[in-house]
Amino acid sequence: MSPVLAGVLQLLALIAALALAYRPLGDYMARVYSSEKHYKPEKWIYKAIGANPSAEMRWPAYLRGVLAFSAVSVLFLYALQRAQGILPGSLGFSAIDPDQAFNTAASFVSNTNWQSYYGEQAMGHVVQTGGLAVQNFVSAAVGMAVAVALVRGFARSRTGELGNFWSDLVRGVFRILLPISVIGALVLVACGVIQNFAGIHEVGQFLGGSQQWNGGAVASQEVIKELGTNGGGYFNANSSHPFENPTPFSNLFEIFLILVIPFALTRTFGRMVGSLRQGYAILATMATIWLGFVVLMMWTEFAHHGPAFDIAGGAMEGKETRFGIGASAIFSVSTTLTSTGAVNSFHSSFTGLGGGIQLLGMQLGEIAPGGVGSGLYGMLIMAIIAVFIAGLMVGRTPEYLGKKISTREIKLAACYILITPALVLCFTAAAMALPTPPHSMLNSGAHGFSEVLYAYTSGANNNGSAFAGLNADTQWFNSTIGIAMLLGRFLPMVFVLALAGSLAEQKPVPETAGTLRTDKPLYTGLLVGTIIIITGLTYFPALALGPLAEGLAS
Repeated sequence: MSPVLAGVLQLLALIAALALAYRPLGDYMARVYSSEKHYKPEKWIYKAIGANPSAEMRWPAYLRGVLAFSAVSVLFLYALQRAQGILPGSLGFSAIDPDQAFNTAASFVSNTNWQSYYGEQAMGHVVQTGGLAVQNFVSAAVGMAVAVALVRGFARSRTGELGNFWSDLVRGVFRILLPISVIGALVLVACGVIQNFAGIHEVGQFLGGSQQWNGGAVASQEVIKELGTNGGGYFNANSSHPFENPTPFSNLFEIFLILVIPFALTRTFGRMVGSLRQGYAILATMATIWLGFVVLMMWTEFAHHGPAFDIAGGAMEGKETRFGIGASAIFSVSTTLTSTGAVNSFHSSFTGLGGGIQLLGMQLGEIAPGGVGSGLYGMLIMAIIAVFIAGLMVGRTPEYLGKKISTREIKLAACYILITPALVLCFTAAAMALPTPPHSMLNSGAHGFSEVLYAYTSGANNNGSAFAGLNADTQWFNSTIGIAMLLGRFLPMVFVLALAGSLAEQKPVPETAGTLRTDKPLYTGLLVGTIIIITGLTYFPALALGPLAEGLAS
């Protein structure tokens, strides 16, 4: 079987699996977030934290809950890392340095999971399982809660109430993420992913020396790493490590985990607003961009010319032979178009244009399908922008889902889409202008610039994958990327929740003959074009200096 055919067959199998899971999972999540019933274990948690799960919140109260919970999470995870040296199960590792502890705490709480350390050489079992794995669950649940609050803003009228953050958070963890993770972990263990609390041991003799490996509860952390679109690996090699991703089947299953909730949330959205066709329109937009990027990535990696490429069947540098180019391309696109950041190949070794596709995937705002929750609310923001543009073209007040898109809503949406590019471009410019940060670049020229641009794009967009080649374990990069991750995660949430509150207060507008049909293919095309054009205009100069210059020169 040719490598190209193998890649196409894996892509078709993945699409089929996602299609089978779409309806039941999407409907189930809609029932979870619409239910008024609280189970006993959930009630115990509410009692312990002093929350009333039935009390409705307006957007400022909902936002305070998000920020307070996340702030406490950052402090807890920071303290846990700083105390690692005295904790049991530390495997002899010392406390994490302050700047790296801050960076890691900001990373995992913001659902970014950027890692400037070697996991198997820095983190013991307690920090991995009691700190990082826990944040994999709750940070994902926070994103889902904010998305559901925005959906309620569209679904409700004449009220500013958006639900209860604490109830949404707990339900997301215990009714959605945890049950799927238990089943997924068993599948990964069956595939050969390790699950233990073994200490450090030596394996084999290599050139007169030995290699050391430590075990860990890898399968249970791997499944939520992918399912929650987190991405932080137990080992430095991440999902290219055979302990995390041993077989082609486990690789395909992990890609499925990355995509299944973000795609299924469009069904949840359609169900909660009372129009499945609206959910299908958002799904079609996400799927069009994702599939287009996969096809482009396969083309760039398979079609590269040269004797070495011809012998290998394509650009095999930096890719695992057990996965090949096709599976690596699908994984790469899926992880950069979501906020996952997991890698099963060396992103820096992709072709110049392949690296540009990875960068552009994140710079779209990671909305196709995006992270759990964040992808949906990001896409709905772009949907509002597209409706506004259509309204300008016909001279009519724009409407979306029966809500008028007035000056207030457009200002909030505009602030949302401007935050991340401002963070990425300003921090990249500062890093290139100052004398010390460029010393961390392994390469000079266009590729070296891409390394820095990728790092801040990954951090501010809450992706977490690394282009590699950049030594990010410095005080400058740990601090600035940490700040970019926190601001890139929580500032947009401010505008999302404010927008949700504004929409919920409106009364529904009756549909007329002049109302733009947002459940038709024409609108889907408009939405795809709006996303590409806005992103292209924002990032094109930076992309031209980095991956485009490198790709055209090669």
